[in-house]
Amino acid sequence: MNSKLSLTLSIAICIFCGCKSEKKSKVSKRQETGFINEVEFSGDAASSLPVLFSNSENAILSWVTMLDDSTSQLNYAYLQEDKWGTPNEIITDKGWFVNWADFPSITENDGNLLAHFLKKTSPATFSYDINLRLKPKGENKWIIQNELHTDGTKTEHGFVTALPFKDSSFFVTWLDGRETARGSSHDHSGHGGDMTIRAATVSSSGAVTDRTLLDNKTCSCCQTTAAITENGPVVLYRDRTDEEIRDIAITRLVNGKWTTPKPIHNDGWKINGCPVNGPKASAIGNSLAVAWYTGANERPSVKIAFSQNGGEDFTTPVEVSAPSPLGRVDLELIDPENAIVSWMEKTGSSTYIKAAKVNIKGKRSPSITISKLDGSRKTGFPQMCLFDNKLYFAWTALENNNSTIASAYLELDSFSILQ
Repeated sequence: MNSKLSLTLSIAICIFCGCKSEKKSKVSKRQETGFINEVEFSGDAASSLPVLFSNSENAILSWVTMLDDSTSQLNYAYLQEDKWGTPNEIITDKGWFVNWADFPSITENDGNLLAHFLKKTSPATFSYDINLRLKPKGENKWIIQNELHTDGTKTEHGFVTALPFKDSSFFVTWLDGRETARGSSHDHSGHGGDMTIRAATVSSSGAVTDRTLLDNKTCSCCQTTAAITENGPVVLYRDRTDEEIRDIAITRLVNGKWTTPKPIHNDGWKINGCPVNGPKASAIGNSLAVAWYTGANERPSVKIAFSQNGGEDFTTPVEVSAPSPLGRVDLELIDPENAIVSWMEKTGSSTYIKAAKVNIKGKRSPSITISKLDGSRKTGFPQMCLFDNKLYFAWTALENNNSTIASAYLELDSFSILQ
């Protein structure tokens, strides 16, 4: 790794353990419970926008490398003995929409790989389509897929969530701006029409079916999230009312029909513009956890709530952040009653990735500092995944305006007893 990686581990009630700053970063130690360990990344410089995916068999990292000012390359690597393995190219292309908050991803199901990226459709800034690539099980090449959306409008399509689904397929949800073309203005700051959220299923052979409108008015640029419960898929996103209340909403597929969207909690966050801060969900059976950021009542906070019935209703949210969170959350449900949530937080002039364990009864562990990092948009959204009883993290590290991927892992039992 070419950049310096500053990995620290702290708890509010403990003192920091020192570490040297070298070209190859050292790892901090927390004597009480364990270590944060650097995970070697063998990709090129000018890499950013990491995404983590894991299941019972594999952990996969995807990222974007800028080969020059106009050429982007989407790559991925498997985790091998706590190191990211040899980079594999998915596609190299020009004319992408490359954005700190709306980034490509990779998902695996039964050996089939699905990736997506955003491709410009006109010179207008916010005019791009979602492009899919599929690598069927046993095949060596990625193939071009059918269109995820078929509206043909020169508008925004992005903020994709893709999950393994039934029969080796993938469940996909995304924000779709086709209705914004109907208004007199459809730039990013003031859509003439409303942003929508939609869903579809992509088969292991690439067929796109079950295209569905989930909500005809949403926040315009917050990430979507979804989970597959025992009852079926659930989709969560930042909603938008006529009064500009932008709280987190859920819709569920029940008996073949999507339920009317409803808030998971009435934060009452009234904000005229999109905060670019979406939720994250994770499920085991019908146990579901959701983490999100809100700025309601001019008090920024990160919250988490649980459901034991597949999202039909939720517990009272638990606030997990300190006074100055930036949000950009991630979440892993580690058993039906306990979750790990991560977020970015600012302390003084410094910004950190934090993580904590929270349970359904509202108890939580002290926060653990995963790393110090740049607080700008260039850092993107730090990622977290659970694999082999370890929590893996990845984020964009910046040094002298140059970017690379930083990664680390933490043993799951490093989190102390809930207080």
